[in-house]
Amino acid sequence: MARRRERRGEPSQDRRKERIGPETREEKLNDSDASERKLIGIFILFFIIIPAVSVLVYVYKYGSGTKRLEPVITERGPIKTDINFQEILTENTNVAGNESQRNYDYPVLAYITPWNSKGYEMAKRFNSKFTHLSPVWYDLKSHGNSLILEGRHNADKGWISELRMRGNALILPRIVLEAFPTELLKKKKQMDKAIDLMVTECKEMEYDGIVLESWSRWAAYGVLHNPDLRNMALKFIKQLGHTLHSVTSTRNPKQQLQLVYVVGPPHSEVLQQHDFGPADLQSLSGSVDGFSLMTYDFSGPNNPGPNAPLNWIRFTLRLLLGSTGNNAQRLAPKIFLGINFYGNDFILSEGSGGAGAILGRDYLSLLEKHRPQLQWEKNSGEHFFVYFDDNNVRHAVFYPSLMSIYMRLEEARFWGTGISIWEIGQGLDYFFDLL
Repeated sequence: MARRRERRGEPSQDRRKERIGPETREEKLNDSDASERKLIGIFILFFIIIPAVSVLVYVYKYGSGTKRLEPVITERGPIKTDINFQEILTENTNVAGNESQRNYDYPVLAYITPWNSKGYEMAKRFNSKFTHLSPVWYDLKSHGNSLILEGRHNADKGWISELRMRGNALILPRIVLEAFPTELLKKKKQMDKAIDLMVTECKEMEYDGIVLESWSRWAAYGVLHNPDLRNMALKFIKQLGHTLHSVTSTRNPKQQLQLVYVVGPPHSEVLQQHDFGPADLQSLSGSVDGFSLMTYDFSGPNNPGPNAPLNWIRFTLRLLLGSTGNNAQRLAPKIFLGINFYGNDFILSEGSGGAGAILGRDYLSLLEKHRPQLQWEKNSGEHFFVYFDDNNVRHAVFYPSLMSIYMRLEEARFWGTGISIWEIGQGLDYFFDLL
């Protein structure tokens, strides 16, 4: 992350020469006035002008330039670290601001899942808050020696039509590439067929493009450990992007179909062969319109803890973009920084480890039942609480709060990235006041 550079000003010290000869009262007064004017000038120079210039230089050189309007919800004051369960239970359904007003001008991509109907409602209600909406509908699979695209039965044309009447968010359904990767990448006919299936679906269903998830699948199959197959994988993504860009939207002839590509965070400080790194970001930047960066799921059953520590998010962005430079400024706007609207309930008792993802309604039920004391973890920038269930088993719950989300939105603004939310049906209503 870019550091603020401090400027040290050392005012020059003018030694006064001794005057020869007696001074009149008028001369002394004139000399005193001149001295005062000089001191005032020095004060203005070093304490007003130079600091102001320094701030402007810092903002110009390091700031993202992304605008932010103060969220209306801050007027009520619930964005803080010292919150209690009663405040959340009382305030979570109160949406304070204009539901169509955006507080940030960077891109906002929101995922919606068919197994959580609340997401469909939130997409309609807060449509103007989003620039991209990605319903999780499709899988591209191997079927014998051929390929099939499954999921059209999930597509809700009525919902899409209603969204488009309410706002201008682009509709890019997610497609998970589950086809056997070695067959897909080694055979040009298979590659062309896969691309044709996805592009044809966009045309027939009048989508604005797609969100493609394949990198994690390829890593699981070991494809990315093979340099040749890895290069073929990058070639496939580029070809898909160029093909989509060659097609114009049926709704807007000036708009090309878009490709957003899902990437995971690195697993260690030293990039592994299967990790998506800065060279991949650079290589694909001309073919991909955005990268949905999954900066969540940091902790798991074997290592209970925060969902997306802020210092880990910063590390990931620094690794992909570097701390400064023109390259970072050019690529940052294409990254959709991942923000989770779900939480985790970890079992802490010895010998009975485990975890379960929790949605907003589950979180509120736990607050109402256990009336816990919420704690703020400074290093991760997340709230959590501990409780004992009916069997006296100890749990730790990490779930987003207004403060944790606000800090991540500001982090995106600092770096000049957009955000992607997994997923909007899992959050609390007043989260949307922040967007």
